[in-house]
Amino acid sequence: MPKTSLAEIAKDMAGIDIAILSTHTENGEIANRPMSNNGDVAYDGTSYYFTYEQARTVSDIERNPKVALGFSSEAGLFSKGIYVAVEGTAELIRDKAAFQQHWTSDLDKWFDDGIDTPGIVLIRVKANRITYWKGREEGEVEL
Repeated sequence: MPKTSLAEIAKDMAGIDIAILSTHTENGEIANRPMSNNGDVAYDGTSYYFTYEQARTVSDIERNPKVALGFSSEAGLFSKGIYVAVEGTAELIRDKAAFQQHWTSDLDKWFDDGIDTPGIVLIRVKANRITYWKGREEGEVEL
């Protein structure tokens, strides 16, 4: 399988706003949900997502921090588009300094009181393995 650098994949991922975050539920099923990836941030192998404490995502991660992320550009498979699959480990962060570091104004529409919104949690996903599909090319990212 061909290997490419994280920097190269990050260029291809620029502008992708939505990621699909997959977790393991309490009965072993896989749960998927769209999360805002903030397409303005250059991908470096670590992703950050905000959610609420009561979300099933939080309890899933507390039980099993192994997660997956899926990214897809708007273009199709045999054009200039890219599909990226990330296997990683999630961590729940409840520190306002970290919230501030990763906050963007786009989040204001979801969290009325910004970083002071009651029950807000930051999910950090550190990639362990990244694979990609770009046209007919399929490969793995060197981490």
